[in-house]
Amino acid sequence: MKIIDTFAAEFQHEAATTRKLLERLPEGSFGWKPHEKSWPSAGLASHIAQIPSWIVPALDQDELVFDPATFKPWIAAGSAELLAKFDANVAAGLACFTRHEDSVLAGMWSLKSPTETFLTMPKAAVLRGFVLSHLIHHRGQMSVYLRLLNVPVPSIYGPSADEAPM
Repeated sequence: MKIIDTFAAEFQHEAATTRKLLERLPEGSFGWKPHEKSWPSAGLASHIAQIPSWIVPALDQDELVFDPATFKPWIAAGSAELLAKFDANVAAGLACFTRHEDSVLAGMWSLKSPTETFLTMPKAAVLRGFVLSHLIHHRGQMSVYLRLLNVPVPSIYGPSADEAPM
């Protein structure tokens, strides 16, 4: 098995688990946030839905120029839009993996602004840190949001307090 295929398989597994959490976020709670310093739930969920879209520029490009001064984050208007965006981004990411061989993983990738380079690292590290680990991190936050909203938390790596072991 190619190394890039192991990334794709791990991503597919984590995306399926992540979708279960996004499906459970009540649309009526999109404006809710657990603390004044926290994102509203729609902002967090929308960010999670966008993370899979980072696979394409990470593998297809050698750099991404990001302008924080003009960036406007996408925020889902409702559950259907949130899930549709997430599903489309997951599908695009999985298709991108199939276009590449392992050699792409050793290539360097940079995140830049119009005036500076924020970071440069191997594409394998971008996939691990900025896609997979980032997705898992924010999914963990979403599980806390769900718990605080009294929404049953699905199984993630094993049974949750809301789902009996199989």
